[in-house]
Amino acid sequence: MADEGATPFSPIENQVMDALKKVIDPELGIDLVNLGLIYDVRVDDTGACTVTMTLTTLGCPLSDLLNEQITQVVLSVDAVEECKINLVWEPAWNISKMSRFARLALGIHG
Repeated sequence: MADEGATPFSPIENQVMDALKKVIDPELGIDLVNLGLIYDVRVDDTGACTVTMTLTTLGCPLSDLLNEQITQVVLSVDAVEECKINLVWEPAWNISKMSRFARLALGIHG
């Protein structure tokens, strides 16, 4: 999710975020957006999309699979011509980044 005070998403960037909800973390069964793993999405005037994200753990064995799925769904959005994944470790992911839906689905209360 974009940080508060950051530039709001454009309509195309909102479409990319919606598309990213189709990428499910196979270990948790929840999409990457609701897990809070997608930190930002930006699409420039040339159709190049940069997805800034993290993983739940360093050295996640699913990173290659997720990269392929992310690239596929991002490129399915009209006007997106290229997908770059910016994998970051700061800020570190934790369960507070998860949506209420994801916490309920995983039985995490609080």
